[in-house]
Amino acid sequence: MRLTIFGATGGTGVRTVRRALGAGHEVTAVVRDPAGLPPELRACADVVRADVRDPAAIEEAVQGRDAVLSALGTREGRAPTSVCADGTRGILTAMAAVGAERFVLVSASGLHAGPGDDPLTRFVVKPLILQPLFKHAFADMRAAERLTRESGLRWTIVRPPRLTDGPGNGRYRKAVDRNVLGGASISRADLAAALLDQAADASSVGRVVSVAG
Repeated sequence: MRLTIFGATGGTGVRTVRRALGAGHEVTAVVRDPAGLPPELRACADVVRADVRDPAAIEEAVQGRDAVLSALGTREGRAPTSVCADGTRGILTAMAAVGAERFVLVSASGLHAGPGDDPLTRFVVKPLILQPLFKHAFADMRAAERLTRESGLRWTIVRPPRLTDGPGNGRYRKAVDRNVLGGASISRADLAAALLDQAADASSVGRVVSVAG
């Protein structure tokens, strides 16, 4: 596939770029600072330095791609942020302008307490602990999800739980339009695999796919 990856210098983005290149995909990595991408990946990927909030600056990067993946996320902890919503808006606007269609957005399973969660997670952990604690980041992600759903593109939203930095085990569990039972965490390496799988899976279009280790 010809892939464009946003947020390519973040923890998930780097692993997704590495896995995509290793699988033989043609990768364009859109970054603010190319130095944030490991040298071995810069040597193999097409690296584009651009502000994701400027649609005109990223149109060429998304044109003609089989899929566009967004691994954008905040590094501001619990502070107010709009990085996901602003970035998603820029990406979707650029894609619409050049006729690109396939979009995969990384969100978070903590946004939604519902089917698939055990009772403690559904009625206590998510609504009473996680959502208040990360209210700004979750509000930003909700806005990004809303923009994605309203885009008219062939979209998939991928919701992982807590991310870890281990090597991964090469497999993951998933649930469509519901949460993964007992899905407390997933490695970024396994999330990268899930993102590439969903990008290639036509059955995930218009669906929310939750993944977990």
